[in-house]
Amino acid sequence: MPLVPVKELLKKAEEGKYAVGAFNVNNMEIVQAILAAAEAERAPVIMQASQGAIKYAGIEYIYTLASLAASQATVPVALHLDHGTSFEQCMKCIRVGFTSVMIDGSKLPLEENIALTNKVLEVARATGVSVEAELGKIGGTEDDIHVDEKEAFFTDPEEARYFVEKTGVDALAPSVGTAHGQYKGIPKLDFPRLEKIAQLVKIPLVLHGSSGVPDEAIQEAIRLGVRKVNIDTNIREAFTNTCREVLGKNPKEIDPRKVLGPAREAATQVIREKIRVFGSAGKA
Repeated sequence: MPLVPVKELLKKAEEGKYAVGAFNVNNMEIVQAILAAAEAERAPVIMQASQGAIKYAGIEYIYTLASLAASQATVPVALHLDHGTSFEQCMKCIRVGFTSVMIDGSKLPLEENIALTNKVLEVARATGVSVEAELGKIGGTEDDIHVDEKEAFFTDPEEARYFVEKTGVDALAPSVGTAHGQYKGIPKLDFPRLEKIAQLVKIPLVLHGSSGVPDEAIQEAIRLGVRKVNIDTNIREAFTNTCREVLGKNPKEIDPRKVLGPAREAATQVIREKIRVFGSAGKA
């Protein structure tokens, strides 16, 4: 089936009170792992590419891999730009065929963030592409985007209401205590803040930096209104750790397939586990 807009998946997730997994792609094996996991669990899935992934693999390669996977899938698959920081980047993704983009203007003053989001929305609405935005700075590092812990701040619920009212964005990523990358300890989410935001904005919420967040915390966030959960670091860990393990056992191995094949399988298992935690298994 063709790639589908993220907003279609999130609408069904809202009706069913579960979340759709959004898994970052960087190469062919991870695309295959995501699709294999989604098929095995009969779950809708979002493949998403950061600006770093696009720079590494090329936007045409990312799109072609994802669209090929979708064409062979029996479950719904969407392709999303993760953390687009400019109008130009979003337009490139829309032109090539992404079905969803995130415009991250969270480092801008509120009104400038609104203006940038609306500029992207104007084009996206005309092309049927979903738009996610961010309000409040989520700490950590996402490829080349770094937010220092001192700079990270939680999203104000009233600002979130105003932002959604002025943009009509399809999904909102608030800052409620998660961070990108590997955690040094166990993250503590601000559930009262998340609940208040969900009550005020009444649109699907997105949980970024979810790798390393305890399953119970993710499930509580879903209960409170999160409908898209982003996972990247856990996939990288499973993939690269398996590569190290294979090469450690056989340092003379030169066949990439014998290294990347097991890594792909390890990533598949991690993604399957996440899908079950999110409650989207069997929802395709």
